[in-house]
Amino acid sequence: MKFQEKLQSLRKQRGMSQEKLAESLGISRQAVSKWESGQSYPDTDKWVALSNLFGVPIDNLVRDELLIEKERQQEHRLSAYYFMRRYEFRSKKTLFGLPLVHINLGPGFCMAKGILAIGNVSIGVLSLGGISLGGLCFGGLSAGLIGVGGAALALLFAVGGLSIGILAIGGQAIGVLTLGGLSVGMFSIGGAVFASHVAIGGYAEGHVAIGHTAHGAKTLIVHANDLSDLTSAQIRHLIHKEYPNLWRPIVDWLTFLFR
Repeated sequence: MKFQEKLQSLRKQRGMSQEKLAESLGISRQAVSKWESGQSYPDTDKWVALSNLFGVPIDNLVRDELLIEKERQQEHRLSAYYFMRRYEFRSKKTLFGLPLVHINLGPGFCMAKGILAIGNVSIGVLSLGGISLGGLCFGGLSAGLIGVGGAALALLFAVGGLSIGILAIGGQAIGVLTLGGLSVGMFSIGGAVFASHVAIGGYAEGHVAIGHTAHGAKTLIVHANDLSDLTSAQIRHLIHKEYPNLWRPIVDWLTFLFR
């Protein structure tokens, strides 16, 4: 029996109205009404007063409420347990001996291997996970043909805080074609740039170096903070003088930020 039901029962056994009970306790009738409807509960001193008035131990009045609270806490713990427990799904259909879909998530080390792999550690053609390996990878640490993540290592295209790949974009980018705060490669754009062939950035070192500070065999010093005084035509002209047979998509990559 809940507290509000016990209170109503005890009051009626004594033949007391809500007004009389309220008067005995020195409170308003509305307060008693709220207790009996379950909208609120007594303060500590009123629990003591009710216990003395009805001759009932306080724990008898509140025991069911405590049990209800315990049940709520238990349900919360169970919910947390079920949320944190391991979940795994592996499709029956396979391709090249791998399941089409393998999902393995939960606390601890959970590895997923499949064409589509999702797990704490995942290996697949399309891979998503804390550590992600395979073809197209997304994760905290990703390594594959194409990688996107906090740290991305890719054979072709990498995007991440630290990115390493043929085409690398990130805070720190290392590769052949790179774009980043710190950019290291053959053809690179960024804040601080080190390139074997063409470097474009705030600080640029390369055979062809273009930037506020530029060091190289052929240099072009710019003055605007955002390099806005550079034009695509200027960059193309300087590159073509040094590398007349350079593949056009690489030149387009180096000039795509400029008008």
